[in-house]
Amino acid sequence: IFNTISGSDGIAMGTLGMRYSLVSREIIVDSIEAVAGAEGFDGIIAIGGCDKNMPACVMAMARLNRPSVFVYGGTIRPGVKRRDIVSVFEAVGAYAGAKISDDELLEVEQTAIPGPGACGGMYTANTMASAIEALGMSLGNSSAQEAVSESKAKDCLAAGEAVVNLIRHNITPRVIMTKKAFENAIVVVTALGGSTNAVMHLIAMAHEAEVDLSLEDFTRIGAKVPVLANLKPSGRYLMSELIEIGGIQPLMKRLLDRGLLHGDCLTVTGRSMAENL
Repeated sequence: IFNTISGSDGIAMGTLGMRYSLVSREIIVDSIEAVAGAEGFDGIIAIGGCDKNMPACVMAMARLNRPSVFVYGGTIRPGVKRRDIVSVFEAVGAYAGAKISDDELLEVEQTAIPGPGACGGMYTANTMASAIEALGMSLGNSSAQEAVSESKAKDCLAAGEAVVNLIRHNITPRVIMTKKAFENAIVVVTALGGSTNAVMHLIAMAHEAEVDLSLEDFTRIGAKVPVLANLKPSGRYLMSELIEIGGIQPLMKRLLDRGLLHGDCLTVTGRSMAENL
């Protein structure tokens, strides 16, 4: 068991600290490779829960190409009045414009973040969690679980069983992370109205897996996939509310039924996407 570094964009935004943000992804990849490579791990379980460490975990898995499972740390629960991190950003802006008082700003700051978990809308973390699940590198609905929940605890335990099965059958990340699997990830991100950061992260992940993926693939797929979710920041709802109606599995099943997903893609369960759904 080992940790790696991870910066917080929520703290760095608007400062020179953002110069380190994307660079941190590469440091995380290198550090995972260095430890897993040096110690000769047979398999890898990586837990991530923020913008850069999540794609970094999968990039390292692809680079090492040893049986691996990604576990999403989980989304945060909604704050008071369905607030989330963006509620704080907006309150700071309102305060700067003299539209709210000191006490009103403090009240938002104290009630928007109720505990652990990634930012609660379809921001980069939840987008990448969904993309990684669609890619086949995490277990079913790992992307749609709250950080503080029984389902997330079970997800962690199941990941241990899954990686042992992958080792036994020598199923490695590059067997799973094919061009069609990346197309599945793009389809799901598009249908969810996910973060545009998924473009650069998925291309970087594909590069490590030696898969040819480009902007043209996003344009081609995006032209035929409808946006089905109404999630923040472009929409109304939070990830926790998507979880309440079943997470992304029902969404993926609908996409599969419409012929928009490649159901024959292998996943970390050892079964195909269609079999999982």
